[in-house]
Formats: sequence, structure tokens, C-alpha cells
Amino acid sequence: MTNDARLYAPSAARNRDAILRTLNPHLPKRGHVLEIASGSGEHITHFAVAHPGLTFQPSDPDPDSRSSIDAWSRHLNLANVAPAIALDVTTGARLSQSVEVIICINMIHIAPWAATIGLMRGAAMMLPQGGLLYLYGPYRRDYAHTAASNEAFDADLRARNPEWGVRDLEAVAALASDHGFSGPHIEAMPANNLSVLLHRR
Repeated sequence: MTNDARLYAPSAARNRDAILRTLNPHLPKRGHVLEIASGSGEHITHFAVAHPGLTFQPSDPDPDSRSSIDAWSRHLNLANVAPAIALDVTTGARLSQSVEVIICINMIHIAPWAATIGLMRGAAMMLPQGGLLYLYGPYRRDYAHTAASNEAFDADLRARNPEWGVRDLEAVAALASDHGFSGPHIEAMPANNLSVLLHRR
């Protein structure tokens, strides 16, 4: 396989530095980080370059995405990124080992609600007390869109698949609480997105 397998996501190039700045104070010096729905692999490999002491485990149910992740890792010569694995949270699949951090970027709105339920259930089983679950993407707040662009994006998502859509932050936080996570720490991000940081109680 050559580096031609690499995929490029324009949004990843735009937001990965902002996400990394948000994550930096919360990442341990050593340990394991699992990314759910790694997509092209541009996020996790960017984070791995900045944190050589951490071991990163990418995952995605899509084989083309996994090929891209591995190609990016080879291209950047990263020894701290494991081969991408097929992990579909809707099936209840999870790692047998514990991890200190779970990252999930731009999945919750482009997946059925069952994926969010599976993510919370799996994260509660894999993370230790105090472990971090980091979410990124657009959310409704107080049951309303935060920007006209997010409302239009939500309509487009639901037209493509009625099970997709921008989620209510309150519903995500309540689901997280039901699975043993603390109330979310929220940080505003560029382009009307949010970073949502949850710690396992």
C-alpha cells in the first residue's frame, strides 16, 4: 500500500490546531488515547506528532478510512500510532484494554443516535475514574441552534439521512451523566462548533 491511500478532509486541516490547543492541558504525559471514527486520520496523526509520549489508537468502521489513517501514519513516520482498527460503537464493540482518553470528532451529528448511546456505553467501560471523553462538533444549546449556518447544516444532514442531525447538547450531557460522566466542560470553537469535555466519575 502506498501513501496514495491518504484521504484529505478540508475541515480537519482547518480545525485540528484549535482542537489540539483545547486538548493539550487535559492530556496526560503517558498513556493510551483512543479515537472513535477517525475518518481520514488527519486529526489523530496531528495529535500524535505533538504528543510523542502518548500511544494513539485510531478506529473507523470504514475500510477506506482505515487505509488512509495507516497511510498518514506511515507518511509521518509515527511510532506512537497503532494500526487503525474496525470499531463500530453501534454494535457495542470496544477495546479490551483501558484507555486514559477517548476522542470523538464530528461523529455524533453524522450518525444515528444509537452511535452516541454506544459511544457513551463503551467509554464508561473503557475509561478509568477521571478519564476524559472529548467530543467536538456542532450542537444545539437550550434546544435551539446557535447559528443560522448550523441550522442549515442540520437540515442538510436530516435530508440526507433522517437519523442524522445536530444534537441537543442537553440530551448528550444527560446521556453522559446516565453513564457515569461529570457535567460537561464546554469551550466555544471556530465555525460555531463546541468542544465538550466529560470526565468519568
